[in-house]
Amino acid sequence: MARFGGKQGSRKYVLALSCVSLLGIALVADFLWASSSSSSSSSSLSTNSPYYWSESIGASLDSSIAVASKASKSSKVKEALVSKGLNATFADIPAPQLEWEKMAEAPVPRLDGAALQIKDQLFVFAGYRTIDEVHSHVDIYNFTDNTWGGRFDMPKEMAHSHLGMATDGRYIYVVTGQYGPQCRGPTARNFVLDTEEKVWEDLPPLPIPRYAPATQLWRGRLHVMGGSKEDRHEPALEHWSLAVKDGKALEKEWRSEIPIPRGGPHRACVVVNDQLLVIGGQEGDFMAKPGSPIFKCSRRNEVVYSDVYMLDEGQKWKRLPPMPKPNSHIEFAWQIVNNSIIIAGGTTEKHPVTKRIILVGEVFRFNLDSMEWSVIGRMPYRIKTTLTGFWNGWLYFTSGQRDRGPNDPTPKKVVGEMWRTKLHL
Repeated sequence: MARFGGKQGSRKYVLALSCVSLLGIALVADFLWASSSSSSSSSSLSTNSPYYWSESIGASLDSSIAVASKASKSSKVKEALVSKGLNATFADIPAPQLEWEKMAEAPVPRLDGAALQIKDQLFVFAGYRTIDEVHSHVDIYNFTDNTWGGRFDMPKEMAHSHLGMATDGRYIYVVTGQYGPQCRGPTARNFVLDTEEKVWEDLPPLPIPRYAPATQLWRGRLHVMGGSKEDRHEPALEHWSLAVKDGKALEKEWRSEIPIPRGGPHRACVVVNDQLLVIGGQEGDFMAKPGSPIFKCSRRNEVVYSDVYMLDEGQKWKRLPPMPKPNSHIEFAWQIVNNSIIIAGGTTEKHPVTKRIILVGEVFRFNLDSMEWSVIGRMPYRIKTTLTGFWNGWLYFTSGQRDRGPNDPTPKKVVGEMWRTKLHL
C-alpha cells in the first residue's frame, strides 16, 4: 500500500510539474508576442492593448489550471502556477504615476457611499462604515478652502448604500438603494435634496426597488436603469423615467422606457453633449445568506464587464468602444474634463486562480472627440467606490475600499482619505 501510494504521488507530481512547465513556455511566448505587438500600438487602448494581452494569458492560464487541478488538488500546484507569471497584479495596465497630494481626510470612512459635486462643494452621502454599520448623514467638502463641514442627517427612510443619484446643479435626486448593513433588502423610496436650503422632499417611489441602478437627469426626466433585482444578485434590465423640475416631480408615476441591453449594478452613468452614456458595471453581486437573521452577505458569482452604451435620441441603445478593462463600482468615480470622461479606480474581473476580487488603480480617459479610451495615470493605490470631484484643474477622490499594498490588489481597508492630482489633458 505504501509503495502504491508513493508511485501515485510521483505520477501526480510529474504531471503537475509538466503542466507548470508548459504554462511557463506559454507565458513566455505570450509575453514576447505582446511586447512586439504593443511596441507598435498608440497610446490609445484598443483590442491590441496590453490589457487584451492579459486576457489572452488569462484564457491560457484557465486552461492550464484546469489540467493541473485534475492532476493534483495540492496547494503547491496552485502556488507554482501563481509563481509562473500569474502574480497578484496580473491585471494592472502600465501607466504613469500621477503626482497625488493628500488633503483633509473625510470625517468618516465610507464604502459604497455616494457623492455629487455642486459648484465648489462635494456632497458625500451614506455608505458602509463597516459591514455591520452604515452611515445615515451627509458630509460636505469645500474645494475652495479644502475643508470638511456642514454635516446633516438623511431622512430615516432613505437607503444607506447602493444609491442612484443625479443633480441639476441645485437639487440632488436620490433613488432607491439598500436599506441597512450587511446585505439587507432594497427600498423603493426616493427623495430630493435642496442643497441650498438643506431641505428634503419625497419623490414618487420606483415601481420595483433596485440596488445601484444607473441614474441620470436627461432632457427634463430622471432616468433609472438596470441595477440588481430584489435578491441583490440578479441583473435588472428595466428602465424608468420621471419628469422633474426644480426639485419637484411633474408626474405621479414613473414611465417605462426602452430596457437597457445589459443589466447590473455599479456603473457610471453620464450625460454629456446631450448624450446619455452608461459605462462598465457587473452582473451578479453578494446576496443575503438564506436564513441569516442579520442578512449576512454571501458571495455569489459576478461577471464584470467593459461595455459602454449610449441612448441614441431616446429610441435605441448604441454600443460604443468598451473600456480598456472590465470595470465596476464606478458609479460616482467619474468626472467630465475637457470633453472627456475621466474614471478613477473600480474593480475588475476576479483573479483566475484565487478567485478573489481585484481592485483597479488606473485613471481612465474616454475622449469624446475621438471616441477612444486611454490610461492617463495611476492612483496612489488601487481602490473601489471612489467619490470624485473636479475643481480648478484638480481631480479629487475620497473614500472607498483600498488594496492591501502594491503587490496585492485584493480589498482590505475602508478609507476616508482625500487625494488630488493636477490633470493636464
